[in-house]
Amino acid sequence: MVVASPTFSKISSNNTKAMRIPTIDLSMERSQLSQTVVKACEEYGFFRVVNHNVPKEVIARLEEEGAEFFSKSSHEKRRAGPASPFGYGFTNIGPNGDMGDLEYLLLRANPLSIAQISKTIANDSTKFSTVVKEYVEVVKEVTCEILDLVVEGLGVGDKFGLSRLIRDYDSDSVLRMNHYPPMKVKRKGKKNSIGFGAHSDPQMLTIMRSNDVGGLQIYTRDGLWLPVPPDPTNFFVMVGDVLQVMTNGKFMSVRHRALTNTLEARMSMMYFAAPPLDWWIAPLPEMVSPPENESVYKGFTWAQYKEATYSLRLGDSRLDLFKAHLDTHLLSSSQSQFQC
Repeated sequence: MVVASPTFSKISSNNTKAMRIPTIDLSMERSQLSQTVVKACEEYGFFRVVNHNVPKEVIARLEEEGAEFFSKSSHEKRRAGPASPFGYGFTNIGPNGDMGDLEYLLLRANPLSIAQISKTIANDSTKFSTVVKEYVEVVKEVTCEILDLVVEGLGVGDKFGLSRLIRDYDSDSVLRMNHYPPMKVKRKGKKNSIGFGAHSDPQMLTIMRSNDVGGLQIYTRDGLWLPVPPDPTNFFVMVGDVLQVMTNGKFMSVRHRALTNTLEARMSMMYFAAPPLDWWIAPLPEMVSPPENESVYKGFTWAQYKEATYSLRLGDSRLDLFKAHLDTHLLSSSQSQFQC
């Protein structure tokens, strides 16, 4: 069934409030499930998933590997970097001056790539590689199930049109592990700070989990920041920019941020589901019905959108560059710098 999560307490800020986030039980009856997934994507762009059938042991093993890596000395960790974009990085978020109180590992979710980069990350690279691959495979299945439910709920003819992009061998999906050290180690006496600034994810969907330390906040349609209590055994799902385009704005990608904790380290794992680089992205035919419902966006490849993402600051609005109502000459000039 679909239930509302417990009401979240307000935190000390005028820009937050208490409200409920939907929790979706993947074991419920299929037809009702597809409609509730669509509703959650429309109203929040964010929801929690329970009864996902991912073994706790698979989650625990990756968390153990992540904790072991981030506990190493700075010298040892830097052997796996710099992240350009894959590998170990810290403080810097992207190439345009964004900063955060974190360190991270960014891995391409491809078996061969995982095996290669594991040699620079772990003393037992075979074990690390095996654990990461196992985790990627199970969260990919959760992602594909959710995308199939989205397709069913929207009435799209190609039942596997979205999940097929993620199962494609050339899918550009990635796995990111963020580690936010406790602030007391770095800046004694300072309250929580921004560990990762406000942004939306550019991909189709994000499947996220964390340890039992809070910090995640989502930005609501009311213009308020909503603190999300951690749930180490389940997943949170976020709509990304690409899915917003493919649904012609019916779904909205959710802006979110992460705060550091003053006492405990937080570690989160995000699977970013993305299509192949050359895939043409445009609103699904079922989402467009001229003249009442024209296409909001012009088409582009995932490679072009990635280039747009890397060219802007973390919090900038990337989709504005690809809106159909923009002047054609202006749009062409903007997109020309994103060709690959």
